[in-house]
Amino acid sequence: MQYLVSVIDEGQALAAGDNYSATAAEEAAIDVFNERLQADGHWLFAGGLGMPDAATTIDNRGEQPVLTDGPYIESKEFIAGFWIIEATDLDVALRLATDTSKACNRKIEVRPFLQG
Repeated sequence: MQYLVSVIDEGQALAAGDNYSATAAEEAAIDVFNERLQADGHWLFAGGLGMPDAATTIDNRGEQPVLTDGPYIESKEFIAGFWIIEATDLDVALRLATDTSKACNRKIEVRPFLQG
């Protein structure tokens, strides 16, 4: 199964005054974690995301598309990055996500991709 593992920024980027808020120690821990995911066959893809104010929301359900600068949801917390991993089951994904939280020093959300 495949899982989306999202990194939740709770104001760290704002406090750092930067789009990318990881410290050098967090960056190093993330690199080690990424290497482990790759070596163990769990790695599919990963990436960091820009700040919410860089987002554009598009609604094309009506006569004309409406483009709005900024995020769909205004919130202090936002998804700062993510991994897409392969795991045999939710228990394995949760164990990996627990290590992810430690490596990047952030809250993590795990969601399975729909099968079908």
